[in-house]
Amino acid sequence: MNNNVGSQSNEQMGGETIPVPVRTENIPNGEIATLGAVKELGQNVVPNGEPDIFCMTIIGQIEGHLVLPPHNKTTKYEHIIPQLVAAEQSKNIKGLLIILNTVGGDVEAGLAIAEMIASLSKPTVTVVIGGGHSIGVPIAVSSNYSIIAESATMTIHPIRMNGLVIGVPQTFEYMEKMQDRVVNFVTSHSRITEEAFKHLMFKTGELNRDIGTAVGGYDAVKYGLMDEVGGIGAALSHLNSMIGNTNPTQSINGGLTQ
Repeated sequence: MNNNVGSQSNEQMGGETIPVPVRTENIPNGEIATLGAVKELGQNVVPNGEPDIFCMTIIGQIEGHLVLPPHNKTTKYEHIIPQLVAAEQSKNIKGLLIILNTVGGDVEAGLAIAEMIASLSKPTVTVVIGGGHSIGVPIAVSSNYSIIAESATMTIHPIRMNGLVIGVPQTFEYMEKMQDRVVNFVTSHSRITEEAFKHLMFKTGELNRDIGTAVGGYDAVKYGLMDEVGGIGAALSHLNSMIGNTNPTQSINGGLTQ
């Protein structure tokens, strides 16, 4: 008789946890994998195969040159940039889906991520779910096609600084130049005009204790920030359409010869 043991379960006896062997010799490998998926992921089906679409999530606060406290949920730009480079080089990846639910964060880190996405040769689609606030706005518009959920919002406000600020004219000139970088990027990668974007940025009475505007899903499309109100289904449909229309002889397929 085969006495192979595939895993163990625990039983409580007299206050002591005793491992109990679980026999798996008569259980097919596929069912063993399913049992593991139920235990680890809480689901009974795990997608198989190698997808040709790379999904990237940008969530929480975008972390820049300073490490945020451990209780903050963050997206580190030094993690995102190598993933984008790897996706660009991979011959198996045909397109990128970027999902955003971010409160914003470091301006230069956010612009670095946005510039990386905008410079990819492969088709890209961004989806804003929940929120794409502050420096998340340039990231949201950096793709070839941008989608926002109906209930999602995008907060547009001027550049802000925290910590020690030296009260000299050069400081304010620096902030103005930084703000111009954000405005120029957003207006060059979306259909919104510079005048309309600055109007939303400096509008008073919209945000508590601040100036700026919280733009909802349909308003973001109306202003020309985003292309469509929708979700994951619409995003994948557009991405697959762009992948299907790609000319194989063009460099948009990516994949560098090693």
